[in-house]
Amino acid sequence: MIKVSVVIITLNEEKNIGRCLQSVKGIADEILVVDSCSTDETKNICQEYGVRFVEQKFLGYVEQKNFALQLALNDYVISLDADECLSEKLKREIERIKLNFKGSGYQFNRLTQYNGQWIRHCGWYPDTKLRFIQKSKGKWVGNNPHDCLEVDGLVSTLKGDLLHYSYDSISSHIKQSNKFTTIEAQALYSKGKRATILKLVTRPPYQFFKDYFLKLGILDGRYGFIICFINALYVLLKYAKMIDLEYSKSI
Repeated sequence: MIKVSVVIITLNEEKNIGRCLQSVKGIADEILVVDSCSTDETKNICQEYGVRFVEQKFLGYVEQKNFALQLALNDYVISLDADECLSEKLKREIERIKLNFKGSGYQFNRLTQYNGQWIRHCGWYPDTKLRFIQKSKGKWVGNNPHDCLEVDGLVSTLKGDLLHYSYDSISSHIKQSNKFTTIEAQALYSKGKRATILKLVTRPPYQFFKDYFLKLGILDGRYGFIICFINALYVLLKYAKMIDLEYSKSI
C-alpha cells in the first residue's frame, strides 16, 4: 500500500478547514497545511487534528501550491483547497487506489455548493479536477489565480465527488470575482496578452449564453441565473481591467 500526503494551502480558513481535515482522516498518512500567516483560528484547528503546519508568506496561487507540493513527505499526494472535502464515495475510491496506484494521477468531479444549493450545471459540474498524483511526475501550472495540476503520464478517473463549499452568499461571489479578475488581468498582461474593445463587448454575453443555455444553468433555478450572470460579469471585468492596464502603461 502506498503512503499518501494530503496537502492544503490556507489563509484564514477557520470556517472550512475542520470539515476538510475530517474528510481525509483514515486515508492520509500525512496532512500538510501550508498557511499564509492566518490571523484567525486556522492554526489552532489544524493543531487539534495533529497536522504538519508550515507558515509561508503567500507566493501566488501556482507558486504557493508548488511550494507546498515539494514539502510533502510522500511521493503520492492529494492536493485540496480548504473549502473542499472528500465525499464518502470518493474516499472509498481513494482507499482502493492506495492498494494499487497506476499511472501518474487520478482526477474526479467537483460538485460546488452555492449559498446552500448544490449546482449541477452552469459549467460548474462536472468540474473535473486532477488532484491525486505521483509528486515526482507532476506540478502546478496555470495563470494566477486559476491553477491546475499537470502530470507526465496516464491520468485515470475516480468515481465520487469532491465537495466544494464555495460561496455562502451572492456578495462573497461578487467580491471574489472582483479580486480574481484583478489578479488574472495582471497575470495575463504580464505574459503579453492584450484585450480589445471587441472582446469586451462580445465575450461577456457569449459567456452568459453558453453557461445559461448551452450548459443548462437554467436548470439550477434562480441561483443558476445569478451564477451565469456573474460568470459573464467576471469576463467583462477581466477584459476591462486588461484594457485599463494597457492604457495606464501608455500615458
